[in-house]
Amino acid sequence: MDAIMQAVYDVISGPRGRQRDWNRLRSLFVPGARLIPVRAGKDGTVEAHVMSVEDFIRRADPAMAKEGFFERESHRTVDRYGAIAQVFSTYESRHAAADAKPFQRGINSFQLMFDGHRWWVVTIYWQSEGPGAPIPKQYGG
Repeated sequence: MDAIMQAVYDVISGPRGRQRDWNRLRSLFVPGARLIPVRAGKDGTVEAHVMSVEDFIRRADPAMAKEGFFERESHRTVDRYGAIAQVFSTYESRHAAADAKPFQRGINSFQLMFDGHRWWVVTIYWQSEGPGAPIPKQYGG
């Protein structure tokens, strides 16, 4: 489980101008996997934006290459039953690895599956920290 979590954060992180290894990212997910950011609209309504792995790559690639993006896990809680696991992974995002302060924090909710040989990502569902949604103490806030 540690290896799959580290691989996800590692593959999306890198300096501006560096192409990410999108084939490596693809290799971490089960077929049909989803990435789902949750955002509050200006009117306060909350929406989920459901993406395939390919949708995420198309959306993330230009921004990550332009600005640089480093994300690291700062806290983790795991609930597991048999071959499934739910991981709340608190993250910190920076534009450069050496940045002292993150520009964003939040929680990635990973749903993982163990096939008897390795862990696979089924879903990453996340929300960034904001004025109405601080990270709770039990998740490293």
